Amino acid sequence: MTAEAPTAPTVPYGQLVPVAVHFDDLDALGLLHNARYPLLVERAWTELWSARGVRFDGDWAAAGDACNAVRELVIGYEAPVTRPGVYAVHLWLDRLGTTGLTYGFRLCSADGATTYARGTRVLVRLDADTLRPAPWSEGFRQAGRELLRPAG
Repeated sequence: MTAEAPTAPTVPYGQLVPVAVHFDDLDALGLLHNARYPLLVERAWTELWSARGVRFDGDWAAAGDACNAVRELVIGYEAPVTRPGVYAVHLWLDRLGTTGLTYGFRLCSADGATTYARGTRVLVRLDADTLRPAPWSEGFRQAGRELLRPAG
């Protein structure tokens, strides 16, 4: 009889991306500092899209869909993170427009069962030369559709 590899936790939509909380992410009370939550979400978002070929390598003109800016960030804190370790960020898209998108997120336990914070972030795709809104590429839109949260 052979042992089976553990299965990765699944979520009904979107994707769970593992993140690490380090001792120095905690504040003087031993809680994850409030400013670290968006940082962990950003790292997970970057990892998710890098795996799909969307990344910034230092050249904005070549960055394509990675040339984007945050328009809005909303976050609510639900339970304190009180120790270092492996957690996860659950990411999904709520809206995928022509030049912008809204994604939802949860900072949660590694298995996705416990939610510590949740929120949304609005991104706008930019033209590298003008810094004006520009349309997402069809490849990005196709990958994004796989992350859309079902209606209802």
